[in-house]
Amino acid sequence: MEWIGAGSLLAWVWLLLGQGFFWRTDVRLPARRDPERWPSVAVVVPARDEAAVLPDSLPSLLEQKYPGRAEVFLVDDGSTDGTGALARELAAARGGLPLTVSVPGAPGPGWTGKLWALRHGMALARERVEPEYLLLTDADIAHEPDSLRELVAAARSAELDLVSQMARLRVVTRWERLIVPAFVYFFGQLYPFRWVNRPGTRTAAAAGGCVLLRREAAERAGIPETIRHAVIDDVTLARAVKRSGGRIWLGLADRVASVRPYPRPADLWRMVSRSAYAQLRHQPLLLLGTVLGLALVYLVPPVALVAGAAGGDPATAALGGAAWSVMCGTYLPMLRHYEQPWWTAPLLSFTALLYLLMTVDSAVQHHRGRGAAWKGRTYPKP
Repeated sequence: MEWIGAGSLLAWVWLLLGQGFFWRTDVRLPARRDPERWPSVAVVVPARDEAAVLPDSLPSLLEQKYPGRAEVFLVDDGSTDGTGALARELAAARGGLPLTVSVPGAPGPGWTGKLWALRHGMALARERVEPEYLLLTDADIAHEPDSLRELVAAARSAELDLVSQMARLRVVTRWERLIVPAFVYFFGQLYPFRWVNRPGTRTAAAAGGCVLLRREAAERAGIPETIRHAVIDDVTLARAVKRSGGRIWLGLADRVASVRPYPRPADLWRMVSRSAYAQLRHQPLLLLGTVLGLALVYLVPPVALVAGAAGGDPATAALGGAAWSVMCGTYLPMLRHYEQPWWTAPLLSFTALLYLLMTVDSAVQHHRGRGAAWKGRTYPKP
């Protein structure tokens, strides 16, 4: 057991120092200044059965204080709950930026529903606005009134082709407080923001809830046609932009938040498991490596500490305790970001076990033909 504890501690030393300082939460919008001319922007919102959250999100887009021309295009992707009609009612009652609601029809062969909706919305925006930038945002994302202005100013000032912010997710229920901060922490560990933002590196990612994309960069990368099959569309989009020579940026948001509730454990489970196996490219060997890696990094430290203390093996206990301490230390900045108490940091091991089980469940559901299921649609392996 001692050598396993040593392996876990070495893994944590590497993660602490060699994984792009993923645990830091100070990556915010780069320094920005107002441009001499504000470019035109089309805000494209794909929406499928979003009537429950739309009153809390759509008005925040319509009320953007943007100095240039901006219009909102909500694409009603086959909703059955009156999403499109509600969007029109909200626009009529609140005013603000012009709103166009459209229906794209059933997705074409090989397309995921969201990307089919984005294709339709982007094409409509080109006809109506000829935008220089596209703000791709989800229907459950609320923006502060200056959000669009800040995004465009950052993109212009730093000459970026893509600017994405990881929206602050809701943490109200007990299960949200346990799982949501860890979700963002794990995402940052997988895609360290500093590596994403460094030109010339292969690491690329975006947060699909808030992506400002320069139209020329989208056309150069062939978006969305080249990524039409992607289940994890935000990361795939960022890769396409970066591979085509574009400059991308990803960081945490201060003024963009998700209003979608996840009141039950089952809701959070579905959020993670629907795409976890797709993240592993549906490869059983990658799944096995992920399970073993999660066990070594997150489960071994507390087990080694307890087993070493109970079995009279101080070396194993010390190694496990040291690894667990480093783990908790790296998690504290994310807990502070989400205003959660510091003493919940040791629970990260338990949360990691839940994520391990969600990942395995994702693979099981895929092999049963129910992988990547979301709102009535199931997408096969590309």
